[in-house]
Amino acid sequence: MSKLPQRKGRNTVAIITMILLFGMISFVTNLAAPVGNIWKHQPGIEGSNALGIMGNMMNFLAYLFMGIPAGRILNRRGSKKTILIAIGVGFSGVFIQFLSGIIGVGSSISEIPANYFVYLAGAFVSGFSVCMLNTVVNPMLTLLGGEKRGNQYIQMGGTCNSLMGTVTPILVGSLIGQITKDTFISDVNPVLYIAMGVFATAFIILSFIPLSDPEEIIADTKDVVSPLKYRHFVFGAAAIFVYVGVEVGIPGTLNFFLSDVSGKGGGLDPKTATAIAGFVEGTYWFMMFIGRLIGSMISGKVSSRAQLTTVTLVAMALVACAIFSPVSSKISMPVFTGSGFAMAKVPVSALLLACCGLCTCVMWGSIFDLAVRGLGKSTVLASGIFMTMVVGGGILPLVQNILADATSYMTSYWVVIAGLAFINWYAVRGSRPE
Repeated sequence: MSKLPQRKGRNTVAIITMILLFGMISFVTNLAAPVGNIWKHQPGIEGSNALGIMGNMMNFLAYLFMGIPAGRILNRRGSKKTILIAIGVGFSGVFIQFLSGIIGVGSSISEIPANYFVYLAGAFVSGFSVCMLNTVVNPMLTLLGGEKRGNQYIQMGGTCNSLMGTVTPILVGSLIGQITKDTFISDVNPVLYIAMGVFATAFIILSFIPLSDPEEIIADTKDVVSPLKYRHFVFGAAAIFVYVGVEVGIPGTLNFFLSDVSGKGGGLDPKTATAIAGFVEGTYWFMMFIGRLIGSMISGKVSSRAQLTTVTLVAMALVACAIFSPVSSKISMPVFTGSGFAMAKVPVSALLLACCGLCTCVMWGSIFDLAVRGLGKSTVLASGIFMTMVVGGGILPLVQNILADATSYMTSYWVVIAGLAFINWYAVRGSRPE
């Protein structure tokens, strides 16, 4: 009888730790879009959205190489050691990004700044870290919560994730101010110092926190059935690929759209465009924060399938309205301009896209929950495959921004519409086991 409270206490510590790690994942990942705005304006890159989003691409490309190995590390080493390894790798990745403001400055490779490639290397290493962290937190929360609370715990972690996603672009946007060709990566050094400090502090604290793994985490995988034999998991992995691309593509391209003062963007004042773009992008993540906060309270009562079906339909309606809304059609909204809060006129399409955060907020948890049902000890292996498919967060936004370069920002959002349609199909049909 005395062992039950102790076990319950350990579970509580594990759940809280996993939720906080969700926040770290978002902080590192969401540096890509606002920092990419700096690179867009550098000589040799000059306005290319595809090259601007490449840091995001490298961050997510790491999942392709690290997803399955991360699952194996988790299975062999357990949660705590995997987390500590991931944090150490994350610190290294941010440090390499910091070095991009020192190494190769003033030189070029094929007319592209040499330090740009140092930055991409740092983004790639950071991707290894967030991949490993994601590999830990998702199965841990799912297994600790069980069928009734697994999705709810993931939504709670997503709430922390969205909170950090809200803060990051606002912080970077206000720090950078107006972006010109004379703006350098070193201008965001304070943010990188914060990131390295967070990693170092987390490593020290977590070294002393006891974490107990569910029995499915450390298991003999010799007799475990491959999750690829489950139809609903295979389609779920594809849905995760598409979802992450949608989740990242909506705010990332929105940031580029609003900060673009060349006449192709949102028509904002060049002096405040970058700060406003960061704030509006942050609004998208704040909408996800609100949605996940609500989702964490209702997920135990409303099925994952019902949630996913509803939000994909609403999101498609919002994005379609944004595509057809004229850029000249403006609406006032409170924003942070870099020096303080004020009312600013932004395109109606920007507000509609920011509101999509209320829809994308529950998609990850719902897809993950539907895809791993009935997998048992195959859950950890499934999580590794899921992490590989997160590479969609790099590929789809890159495709979207190549299309934006060739046509227009709003036209590129048809990529998002197509992705949402597939996720809706998964909720209705693809998630049902044979």
